[in-house]
Amino acid sequence: MSDPSFELLFQIKIELSSAVELGQTPYGQLRRVDSFVESRFEGPRLSGTLVAGGNDLRLTRFDGAFHPDVRALLHTDDDHHIQMTYEGIRSGSEEVWSRVERGEDVDPSKYYFRIAARFETGSEKYGWLNRVLAFGSGVRLQGGPVYDIYQVL
Repeated sequence: MSDPSFELLFQIKIELSSAVELGQTPYGQLRRVDSFVESRFEGPRLSGTLVAGGNDLRLTRFDGAFHPDVRALLHTDDDHHIQMTYEGIRSGSEEVWSRVERGEDVDPSKYYFRIAARFETGSEKYGWLNRVLAFGSGVRLQGGPVYDIYQVL
């Protein structure tokens, strides 16, 4: 069996427009719904716009880790639509997250931020995305998260 390899699909910068906090729920310490504004993704395999209106049903777990749960619609520069869903884990010290929440840019080596992504499209050109798994390595900046998204080969 061969070791997996990876290929960069794109980098996506997600800008947040608003947040609604639901408070503590049976699933975690804090459920928060972040909505997205129109943003960009750029890469060697596809580029375009993250359509406004997607959201992250982010959960702060009882152990302090964040669990993103995202639904986003991508619109490629060549006019195709792709649904992207992902979940992941973001964890680090309380001091690091306090700095992030204050809007400071924190070195991503100071925390763990990874996602597993899937895609869905009716596009013939991008239909290959329906049959791949992807992962992302993220950094949390003041305006929102930035991910490098890789296809697992």
